[in-house]
Amino acid sequence: MDTPLRTFTESPEDPFSLHRAATAVLDARGTVVGWSMLAEDLLGYRPEDVIGRRALDVLIDVADRAAAVEVVTACVGAGGWFGVLPVRRKDGRPLRMGFRTRLVLRAGHHEEWFLVGAPADEVIQWETDRSLLDGIFRRCPIGVSVHGPDLGILRVNRAIAMFADAPADSLRGARMGDFLVTPDAQTAERGLRSVLDTGRPLIFTEQPCRLLTDPPGRERVVAVSAFRMQDPAGQVLGVTQFVEDVTDRERARRRLALLNDASERIGTTLDVTRTAEELARVAVPGLADCVAVDLLEPVVRGGEPEPEASGRLYRAALGCVTEPPPPAARRPDGEVVFAPEPAQARCLRERRPVLETDTAARADRTGGAAGREADAHSLMVVPLSARGAVLGVVSLWRAYRPDSFEEDDLTLAAEFAARAAVSIDNARRYTQQRTAALSLQRSLLPVDVPEHPAVEVAHRYLPAGGATEVGGDWFDVIPLSGSRVALVVGDVVGHGVPAAATMGRLRTAVHTLAGLDLEPDEVLSQLDDLVGRIAGEQEAAGPVTGEQIVGATCLYAVYDPISRRCSLARAGHPPPVVVTPDGRAVLAELPAGPPLGLGGLPFENAEFELPEGSLVALYTDGLVESGRYDIEEGLGLLYEVLSDPGDDLEALCARVTRTVMPEHPTDDVAVLLARTRVLADDRVTTWTLPAEPTAAQRARRLTAAQLTEWGLEDLVFTTELIVSELVTNAYRYASGPVQLRLIRDSSLICEVSDGSTTAPHLRRARSTDEGGRGLFLVAQLTERWGARYTRDGKTVWTEQPLGGMPGALGPLGTVGVPGG
Repeated sequence: MDTPLRTFTESPEDPFSLHRAATAVLDARGTVVGWSMLAEDLLGYRPEDVIGRRALDVLIDVADRAAAVEVVTACVGAGGWFGVLPVRRKDGRPLRMGFRTRLVLRAGHHEEWFLVGAPADEVIQWETDRSLLDGIFRRCPIGVSVHGPDLGILRVNRAIAMFADAPADSLRGARMGDFLVTPDAQTAERGLRSVLDTGRPLIFTEQPCRLLTDPPGRERVVAVSAFRMQDPAGQVLGVTQFVEDVTDRERARRRLALLNDASERIGTTLDVTRTAEELARVAVPGLADCVAVDLLEPVVRGGEPEPEASGRLYRAALGCVTEPPPPAARRPDGEVVFAPEPAQARCLRERRPVLETDTAARADRTGGAAGREADAHSLMVVPLSARGAVLGVVSLWRAYRPDSFEEDDLTLAAEFAARAAVSIDNARRYTQQRTAALSLQRSLLPVDVPEHPAVEVAHRYLPAGGATEVGGDWFDVIPLSGSRVALVVGDVVGHGVPAAATMGRLRTAVHTLAGLDLEPDEVLSQLDDLVGRIAGEQEAAGPVTGEQIVGATCLYAVYDPISRRCSLARAGHPPPVVVTPDGRAVLAELPAGPPLGLGGLPFENAEFELPEGSLVALYTDGLVESGRYDIEEGLGLLYEVLSDPGDDLEALCARVTRTVMPEHPTDDVAVLLARTRVLADDRVTTWTLPAEPTAAQRARRLTAAQLTEWGLEDLVFTTELIVSELVTNAYRYASGPVQLRLIRDSSLICEVSDGSTTAPHLRRARSTDEGGRGLFLVAQLTERWGARYTRDGKTVWTEQPLGGMPGALGPLGTVGVPGG
C-alpha cells in the first residue's frame, strides 16, 4: 500500500484516529473486502456479513441510495471524499456517520478505497473546533495574542501582526514594551499579570495602546479581554488576550456623552438669553476654549426673524476657559460688529457651518480680543437655525489645546446649535402660544359645575405644567332626566393645544350623547367612533397640524337618587374609588374596557347600589401615577385621605390633590368628588296603568290627587293635560301596561314608560288635521321634555318648574296650539 494509513489521523482527539474509528476497505466495484472490529462494534455487522457484498446494498437504506450514488461519483472524480452520510445498522436503525475516503493504490496499480468513519456528531464537533482555531489565528479581525507565564509572546494572529506592523513570527518571544510606548506597555502587562495571579478574567477593559511608531499626540485606545490558560492538572500555562482597536468608538462615545450633556443642559427654560448661556457652558471646555452666541435683533426682542437673516447681531452669551472674560468681549449696548467678510458673515449669508484652522483672523472687533489674547488657532462658526429661519450664529475658538477642530467637531457643534436654536425659537413663540392656549382651554373646561340635587360635588383641574399650561384632561357633571346625574372624567393623550382641542370636541360630544339618555357603554361606543374619526382627520391633515392625538380614556357614570343605583363604564380609565358612609374606601370593580380610538372592541356596564352619603372619587391617572411612586402606592395614599372625608367636600378635594399628587406632576390631573344624595320616598310616586281606553282618565285622576297632596294645586291643570297626552299615546302606539311616575324635585317631573321603542315625534299640524297637536301642546306646557330608551322600551319625560308656567292655567288659546 503506497498511501500510509496514518495520513488519516492528525491528533489523538481526531475522531478519525484509527484507534477510535471504524474502518472498511472497498474494491474498485464497491465490494467490501475489509472490515474492522470497531466497524463491527459500531454497526453490528460481522465480517462474514459484509465481505464480498456491495457496500450500497448492505449499508445504505433504499431511500438514501440516490444520495450515496452521488457521493460515489464525487469520490471517484476527486480521488477522495469527506462528509456525512446516513448508514443502516444491522438491526435496521439508521445512523448518521462522518466519513473520510481515500483512494489507495496497491502493487500492480490495483485500486482500493479506504473508508474511515465515526458518528456524525463527534466528527462535526471536531471539525468545528479545528476550524475555529484556524480562523482565530488566520482570519479573525480581532487581535489575539498568547503569552507565557513570563508574559513573553508565544503566538499572535494576523490582526495583531498588522497592528504592530511586523510579521507574526518576528513577534514570538517579544514583550509588549518592544512595540508599545512605555506607559501603555506597563498598563497592559499589569492587567495580564493580574489575570495570571488571580485567575479573574479581563472583559472589555479599555486602555491606551500607542505604538512606538505613532506620531506625537496620536490617540489610540483598545478594548482588552483576557483569560488564564491551565492544563487539566491546574498548571498555569500562560494568558491569552483579545485586543480590539476602539479608538474611533471612544471618540464617538465622548462626543455622544457631550451631546447627551447638551440634551440635558440646553433648553431647560423658555428664556432666550438663558438658553444661549446654557449653550456656551456646555461647549466650554468640552469642545472649545471660547464660545460666543450672537442673535439677530428681532430674536432678542421676541419677534419673527427676517427671512434674509440680515440685521444687527447682539451678543447673548460668551464663555471662555479664562476668567474673567476679555474686557472688550461685550460692548455696553451688546451690539456685535464683525470685520469685513469674516467667517460669521459667510455663515449667516450661506446658512452653513464654516471651519477655519491655522488662521490669524480673530472673530469680531468687539469680541476679537478674546481671540487675540488666547492666540486662537482654529475657528468654527455654525448657524442657529430653527424651522427654516436663521436666528443667529455660534462662534467657537481653540487656543490652549494643540489639536485643531475636525469635521466631526463641526458636526457636533452644528448639533449643539440646532438644539439650542429650537429652544430659543420655542422661547420666542412661548408667550403667544401660551396666551392662545389658555384662552382656548378656558372656553372648553367648565368654569363651575351646576348644583344638582342628586350629588354634592367638588373638583380640581391641574395641568402638568402648572396654571399656565394646558392639557387634555376634563371632567363634567351633567343633569339627566328623572333627577339622575352623569359624572364624567376623561384624559386625552398628549398635552398642549392639540390635546385641549380634542378634549373640547369629546366634551361636547359627551354632552350631546348624555342628552340622548344612552347607557354608559353606548356613550363610550359613540366616543370611540369619534376619536377614530379625529385620528383619521389628523392623519390626513399631515404633520403641519402639530402633535397627533390618537387616543383617550374616559369614565362615564350615571347615578339615580331614587333607586340609589349607579351605572358605570370605562374606556381604559382608572376605576373610581367609592367610600361608604362609615369611611371604608374601595376600588370599584368594573370591566376595564379598551382606550378610546382602538375601534371595534366592546364596552361593558357595571351597576351597584350606593347608600346615601357615599363618596365617589373620579380622577385621571396623573393623580396616582408619578415618578415618585407607582400606582399601588398612589392608590394607597388616596384611600387614606378619602377614608376621613369630613363634612366639607371642597376641603377634602384640596387635601386629595395636596397629599396624593406629586409636587411637580408630569401629567395633567383632574379630580371629581361626588357625595350621593337620595330622593325621599314621599317625593316619588309610581303607578302601573292597564292598557285600556280608560287609562288616560285614571292617570288624570291619580295625578290630580297626588299634586294636591304635595300642595301643587297650581300645576294640576297643566299636568293633567300632559299626563293625558302621554298616556294616550302610549295606549295608542304601544302594547302592554303603562307606567306613570311623578317626581317632586327642584322641578316637577312626569314620566310615562311603555314597551314600545317608537320615537315620539314633534310636528306642526295643519288646520285640517284631526290630530298631531299633542306633543306640541306638551312642549308648550313644559320647560323640557324628551325620551330615553331602555332594554324594555322607552320613557317619555317632562319637567315643569314648581312655580308653574305663564299662561299655563289660562284658556288653551294662550298656549299657541296650531290649528286652534
